[in-house]
Amino acid sequence: MFVQITKEEFSKEITKRAWYQTNNIIWMVIFIYPLFSIIDFIFANSIWLQFFIVRVTTDLIILGLYSFFQRKNYSYRLLLHITLFLLSIASALLCNLVDLQQLNIYYLVFAAVILFFNLQVFWEPVNSVIQVLLALLLLAVFFKLFSGYTLDLVISNGGQFFFIIALISCLLPGARYKIIERDVRSQILIGKSNEQLKEQNRDINEKNNIIDAQYEQLRKLDSQKNSFINIAGHDLKNLVGSIIMSNNMLKDEDYRLSADQVELIGYISEASEKMQYLLNKLMDVKEIESSEMKFNLQVFDINAEVTNVFKGLIETAQMKNIHLVNNILKLPLNVKLDRVFAGQVFQNLLSNAIKFSQTNNNIRVVTSLQRQRFVFEIIDEGIPIGQEELDMMFNKLKTLNEASSHIESRLGLGLSIAKLMTQEMGGELLYRSDDNGNYFRVEFHVIN
Repeated sequence: MFVQITKEEFSKEITKRAWYQTNNIIWMVIFIYPLFSIIDFIFANSIWLQFFIVRVTTDLIILGLYSFFQRKNYSYRLLLHITLFLLSIASALLCNLVDLQQLNIYYLVFAAVILFFNLQVFWEPVNSVIQVLLALLLLAVFFKLFSGYTLDLVISNGGQFFFIIALISCLLPGARYKIIERDVRSQILIGKSNEQLKEQNRDINEKNNIIDAQYEQLRKLDSQKNSFINIAGHDLKNLVGSIIMSNNMLKDEDYRLSADQVELIGYISEASEKMQYLLNKLMDVKEIESSEMKFNLQVFDINAEVTNVFKGLIETAQMKNIHLVNNILKLPLNVKLDRVFAGQVFQNLLSNAIKFSQTNNNIRVVTSLQRQRFVFEIIDEGIPIGQEELDMMFNKLKTLNEASSHIESRLGLGLSIAKLMTQEMGGELLYRSDDNGNYFRVEFHVIN
C-alpha cells in the first residue's frame, strides 16, 4: 500500500499545527504578562504603575491583533513577530530605566521572555534570529536614550546573561521545527493509510456480501439440481426397467427368434444393464458431491469391450456412409477397471468421431499393447475440430456455437466425461487435431 502526500495537504496540516502552537503562546502571554507587574512593584516601585498600564495595554493590543489575524486568516508568523516585538519594547525600556542593582533581574526576565517564545514557537530558526537582533537593537536604542551607565556596567550586571541565553534560544526552534514537521508528516501518512484501509475494508465487506448472496443462490441451485437428478433418474429407471422386462420376455421366447434377433437381444440386454448402472451412479448424490468417484473394479478383457462398442456403432456409422476400420487386437488383454465406465469412455470417443466426420470417410479403431499398457486409438479423417476447440471440449462442459450448416452441433459434454472417467480410473487420454483430422488415444495398465 503506497501513500503519497501532496504539498497542499502537508502545508495545510503544518499551518493547523502552527496555529495551535500560536494559540497557546498568545493566551499564555495574555494571562501571564500582566503578572510581571509584581516584579516591577518589588524591584522598580517608582515606575511599576506606569508599566502596569503599559503591560495591560500591550495585552489588549495583542488580543485585538490575534482576533484580527484569525478573522482575516493572515500569517501566524507575522502575529508572533508583532507580539514578541511589543513585549521586547517594554522589556528593553525597563532594562535601561531601573537602577543598577536591579539590572540582573530585568535582563534575566527579558531573556526568559525570549527563551519562552523559542521553546513554544513553531517557525523557522531565521525568525528567532530576527527577533533577537531586534531585541538587541531596542536595547541599544534605549541605552543611548535613557541609560545613565556605561556599557561595561550594563554587560557585567546581567547583559552577558541576556546575550548568552538569547543566542542559545535561537538554536531551539530549528530542532523543534524539524520534529514537528516529521510528526505532522507521520500523522498525515497514518490518517491516509487508515482511510485506505477503511476503503479496502468497505470493498471487502461489499464483496463478501456479494459472495454470500451468490453462495446462497448456488446453494438453492444445487438443491434444485439434486431434486431434478432424483426425479429424472427415477423416471429413467422406470423406463429402463420396462426395457429390461420386455427384453427378458423376448429372451424367454428365444427359440422362436432367428440368430440375428437373438444377437440383437443380447446387445439390448447389455446396453440396458449399463444404463441401469449409470443411472444408479447418477442418483447417488453423495457420491457425485464427493471428491472421489467410486468404481466397481473387475478384471475383464478390454479388447472384447472395445469390440462390443465397435459393433454397437457400426450401424450409426453406416447411416452417415462412414466406414469403421477394425484394427482391434484379437489377443485378450485383462485390465482391472470399472467395465461400464471404461466402455463409456470408448463409446463417447468413437461416437464423437462418427458425429464430426463427413460422409465417405474412414475411421480406424486400433488397439495395441505397448510397454505393459493397453492403448486404444481412434484415427479420424473427418473435418478437424481444431486444437483450441478440442481443448475446450475436453476441459469444459461447453457448447460450441460456431458450427456451420454442414457441421453438426458440437457438445463438449461426452469428451469431458471421457477424460474425467479415464483419469479417475488411473488412465491417460491424449488428443490432437490438425489438417489430417482428429486423433484420440487412451492408455490403461494391463495386469497380464
